[in-house]
Amino acid sequence: MRDLKQIVKAYDVRGVVPDQWDADLSRAFGAAFVQVTGAEAIVVGHDMRPSSPALARAFAEGAASRGVDVVEIGLCSTDQLYFASGKLDLPGAMFTASHNPAQYNGIKMCRKGAAPVGEATGLVEIRELVQSWVNEDDSVTVPATDATPGTITQQDELQAYADHLRGLVDLTSIRPLKVAVDAGNGMGGHTVPTVLGGLPLEVVPMYFELDGTFPNHEANPLDPKNLVDLQAKVREIGADLGLAFDGDADRCFVVDENGDPVNPSAITALVAVRELAKAQAAGETEPVIIHNLITSWAVPEIVAEHGGRVVRTRVGHSFIKEEMAKSGAIFGGEHSAHYYFRDFWRADTGMLAALHVLAALGEQPKPLSELVSAFNRYVQSGEINSTVADQAERVAAVRAAFADEPGVTFDELDGLTVAGSDWWFNLRASNTEPLLRLNVEARDESKMAALRDQVLAVVRA
Repeated sequence: MRDLKQIVKAYDVRGVVPDQWDADLSRAFGAAFVQVTGAEAIVVGHDMRPSSPALARAFAEGAASRGVDVVEIGLCSTDQLYFASGKLDLPGAMFTASHNPAQYNGIKMCRKGAAPVGEATGLVEIRELVQSWVNEDDSVTVPATDATPGTITQQDELQAYADHLRGLVDLTSIRPLKVAVDAGNGMGGHTVPTVLGGLPLEVVPMYFELDGTFPNHEANPLDPKNLVDLQAKVREIGADLGLAFDGDADRCFVVDENGDPVNPSAITALVAVRELAKAQAAGETEPVIIHNLITSWAVPEIVAEHGGRVVRTRVGHSFIKEEMAKSGAIFGGEHSAHYYFRDFWRADTGMLAALHVLAALGEQPKPLSELVSAFNRYVQSGEINSTVADQAERVAAVRAAFADEPGVTFDELDGLTVAGSDWWFNLRASNTEPLLRLNVEARDESKMAALRDQVLAVVRA
């Protein structure tokens, strides 16, 4: 009998279709989702993967079989689904496997108001309920109920989503900008024309054709090889900047006018400064900004300099959203280019972050490289993965290697973070693979490289 722990991860469902899951299982997830959340109606959307429409419809049918009305918004980005959940005040389900290869698909679920459904907020209960309906032969039997089946209706939310974002950042009076946009054949090709259309922007589209087989490159801009085409296009056409979206278009990466990637920590700091100014103009004192523990030290420094207060969190969207709700934070950023906004139901939206970057650039005359230089104060290694047999043993060995260094501090908020006066590193175990993930930051390149090599030597000993 299939074990659903293989596809139900910490924050979502994700696996190979049809080997690990299919329409029958999706129908069961729909029924379990409404049973666990107590929803009376839900909203469902999907990306451009070949398997997505059928899986999304099966989920909707499973939900409707429990007496729940379903609003299908069809093709959408993940943040567009969050928008619909917030606007309609309904729990939601987005069918996507983000940047994973074409044979994968998944479900990102949320409660009404785009509140996350993760391990601690209902996903375990959903998994266990569906598991109880799986038979020995891997077929699925969802128990019948006396409920009158709900209705399934279609509703287009794309223009309302675009209008909401454009109401949060005014781009109408910026100087004209030329921007290359790489959608990676993902959902950015669906949302960008509507969101950026009619603004003082010359948008040069790349790979806007919706194609879940990803014929040009993986839709994962976190991997530098997937930015190469965009970097070349920016240089070729003399663009003011380039934007790259991942497969479900909830993350946005930025390259400057030279084609050089802009560190997501710098984008976090830039957007934080803008959101702080807006909140302070509205009378808020010491607004809160969230950052995860592997963003640059520059972020808390810059937030403090602009009158804000920072809260440091673990890596992962459920932790950031939970902390935002608790602290009333106005904005949060992660090293992986996820950006969270109070004005967007505390959900992550790369598109809104992109609008802030465009506005910041277009409101002044300097090129982007010069504009973001003020937010780049340290040198980072980027995330480096090492395959290890015993994660805990290797982390303990690294801690021991630094135990006697004077002035060094340790904390274990998420993995092991070791810090000196002008450097830090974090070593975290992967939840799903036998990997340790290392991030290093220091004041200069030579110190960063030496520290990186020192830690890797212990990890890989």
